[in-house]
Amino acid sequence: MTTSTLNIVILAAGKGTRMNSVKPKVLHELAGRPLLAHVINAARQLDPDRIIVVYGYGGETVPETFKDENLTWVRQSEQLGTGHAVQQALPALAEDGKTLILLGDVPLLNVESCRKLLQQTLQLGLLTVRKNDPTGYGRIVRDAQGRVNAIVEHKDASLQQRTIDEVNTGIMAVDSSQLKSWLSRLKNHNAQGEYYLTDIVSLAVEDGFSVASETTSDESSVEGVNSKQDLAGLERVYQLRKATALMQAGVTLNDPFRIDIRGDLEVGRDVEIDIGCIFEGRVSLADGVKIGAYCVIRDSSIGAGTTIAPFTHMDQVRIADECRIGPYARLRPGTELSADTHIGNFVELKNTQVDVGSKINHLSYVGDTTVGKQVNIGAGTITCNYDGANKFRTVIEDHAFIGSDSQLVAPVTIGAGATIGAGSTITKDAPAGELTLSRGRQTTISNWKRPVKVKR
Repeated sequence: MTTSTLNIVILAAGKGTRMNSVKPKVLHELAGRPLLAHVINAARQLDPDRIIVVYGYGGETVPETFKDENLTWVRQSEQLGTGHAVQQALPALAEDGKTLILLGDVPLLNVESCRKLLQQTLQLGLLTVRKNDPTGYGRIVRDAQGRVNAIVEHKDASLQQRTIDEVNTGIMAVDSSQLKSWLSRLKNHNAQGEYYLTDIVSLAVEDGFSVASETTSDESSVEGVNSKQDLAGLERVYQLRKATALMQAGVTLNDPFRIDIRGDLEVGRDVEIDIGCIFEGRVSLADGVKIGAYCVIRDSSIGAGTTIAPFTHMDQVRIADECRIGPYARLRPGTELSADTHIGNFVELKNTQVDVGSKINHLSYVGDTTVGKQVNIGAGTITCNYDGANKFRTVIEDHAFIGSDSQLVAPVTIGAGATIGAGSTITKDAPAGELTLSRGRQTTISNWKRPVKVKR
């Protein structure tokens, strides 16, 4: 049999009644991504020629969610069983090679198990698993020589067959040219009145073909999601696997059961992560980064030796080496911090670039701002960047000092070495090297000398 072509069919048409949700089951999220996204990602690792997704419940919601993916979509208008679902996909299949059938609600699929199954399959192959409690699953019925004879669904199984602990996972590989013939012979004479895909096993045996099987020992990798409890259980399995991989890479986790990775987390050496942290999208942590408890970090990179104190939120930011951030800081998209910057408690930055050695330590909002080197921004400072219709930019040049409780009304430039007196509202550019303040009206005091720190 030629193996030049690999079709992958993903069955994703079910409603998921036990989820008690109007959302299609395959769109419920595990680790921040839809269940179906995990299956598609696994499918791509097998390098198929085409991926066909059979959808149904929820209408166009499912294909719309994955509109940027290179997928073939086939609609199953009536859900009449798994065999009927694959029948809908037949026109989209290449007739040569093999077809691998996957389930859209099995998110932790083991790619290597699928690869082994494909290698063993001539006409038909099944991925199976042994379960301590096989209730509800289709049983793998074998003859005296151990050859697969049939799959019997739980509702149709005899009492003796229900004692079998080897069960069908729903994942199978089929010779594509045989699949069409077997599907045309399916009947719905069963307790559910549905066309079972599993019935092609007995048809294959009837036609004189042997049925290959690959048994996985990783039960979670073939576990489907049918309820919110199932979803929560697999979420913990996924997260613990990610946590284990991090610790093997040298990361110190204060509690591996209390971390959530909802994307890709790249780590250097000697990284430390406290409890309750969430990482979303693509996040990189360089050598020696320390993340305090209950931080949320999304699509960001953090430089070597930087410390992030607890309860800090970051989204699409770039932080250089040896910075100190938080606690309770919020860094919004477009923020970039150079080395040795300090961003303190209850400080919010948005689309702001802060140069080397500058400090914004307390209770400030700094948005749409360019901050130079060695700048100090006092507590309660606000850059007023929005006039109700448009955003404007503030520039604070090197070595400037902004007194507490100041408002800088953009567009405005604070010159190099300038000092802004506490409580000032600055609406015009402040000249370099001078003290500027407002007490009723804005005043600049020439030849003023900034206080020098007294050595004690």
